[in-house]
Amino acid sequence: MDEVHDEDFDSSSDSEPEAQENIEMNINDWRINIRGVEDHEKVKKRPAKFNFDPSLPTAHSYLGNDLEEYSGRTIHDDESYVTLPLMPLNNVVLIPGQTIPLQLLDPRKISMMRHVLQKDRTFGVVSVGQDFEQGVASVGTTAEIYSVKENDENGLENMKIKAMGRQRFKIMDISRQTDGNMVAKVQILPDKEILDPLHGARMNSYYKQRALLPHKQTIFDSRRRKNKLLESQFTWWPPWVYQMYDSEYLMALIKEELRSWYEGSITFSTIPERPSDFSFWVASNIPINDSQRLLLLKVNSPIQRMRCELDLLKKCTLLCCKRCGHQIANKTDVFCMSLDGPMAAYVNPGGYIHETLTLYRAQNLNLIGRPSKENSWFPGYAWTIIQCRHCSSHMGWKFSATKRKLKPEKFWGLTRSALMPSMSKEGGETTSWQPIL
Repeated sequence: MDEVHDEDFDSSSDSEPEAQENIEMNINDWRINIRGVEDHEKVKKRPAKFNFDPSLPTAHSYLGNDLEEYSGRTIHDDESYVTLPLMPLNNVVLIPGQTIPLQLLDPRKISMMRHVLQKDRTFGVVSVGQDFEQGVASVGTTAEIYSVKENDENGLENMKIKAMGRQRFKIMDISRQTDGNMVAKVQILPDKEILDPLHGARMNSYYKQRALLPHKQTIFDSRRRKNKLLESQFTWWPPWVYQMYDSEYLMALIKEELRSWYEGSITFSTIPERPSDFSFWVASNIPINDSQRLLLLKVNSPIQRMRCELDLLKKCTLLCCKRCGHQIANKTDVFCMSLDGPMAAYVNPGGYIHETLTLYRAQNLNLIGRPSKENSWFPGYAWTIIQCRHCSSHMGWKFSATKRKLKPEKFWGLTRSALMPSMSKEGGETTSWQPIL
């Protein structure tokens, strides 16, 4: 099993000589580095130091620091019908609470956004696919612009935008305007939160006692867990049935799974606390494909959505190349380089959006070209294109620190559109994942 490590670039690397191979080929001034490396199981420790500011990627400074900021928030009533201009995007399924950056070069899209800015700054984001009716998914998410800048460089207009996903919607009807832009009548989908399943059986003393419990006491505390399920003995159902529909308990279980994924690199203080917002945050940070993400977006209950996500987190063990299926990384290779989480959306100068997952290490990859600091999504790091070693699919980028004191010295950014999670089941076999609804 091969794994990519930055130490292999250094001729002074202390890796075993027989486990290394450096072949360089110059093709039209491009350099392709193909390397054999250490076995994945031999490297278990993460870099001890981390001094990168995780707030920098969330600011999307590569878009410029002179964007015009907007305040306020537009929220539509649940189940109301509104008319929205649509922004169809490839390989993007926007989740409520997720930030999406845009670089618009098409004059028609720029004109559409000018009209959006004059109204409530809200438009609809939908995923594009050949299998969808009229070419777009039936569900999407409203996006509200909070930063924008319009430029005119060498006679070519472009617009840079930062927007936030707000509410889910279902498309009722689509029409195309004379300028080619799409407009849709949509219904805003509510997120139906289930009340405490034991609410009707609870004694008032439980709520008084809970108010006196220390703030840091978790659902895994034996005393609190026992008290929380005490009234279940007066019902027909055993305690575990109620736990399946308890939002606090599900959130705690998911956080425990996330700790096993990210091994301490995640800061739970920056994660939303409301069950609905929490479930959306998890959905936006799981490296699943568009169809699986759309299934999560269609679920109208945070409880059910979290149950699906917990099932996914428990089963997913490997991350593979979507085209050829070869292993690229383990789930324990994932870490958080941004306050948004281990995965966030970034846009390149050509306007293509990549939802990028950050990892400490990866394998079965080739580096293409020389490092570049231009338009880097992570300030202080240079990027190098990476491809799958077996099928040459574009997988993302390797990021290398341009300053000696910057930690981590290197990491990998894999685009979600090129990844396929491998799901384990009994007997050690793997299978594709479908949510349990």
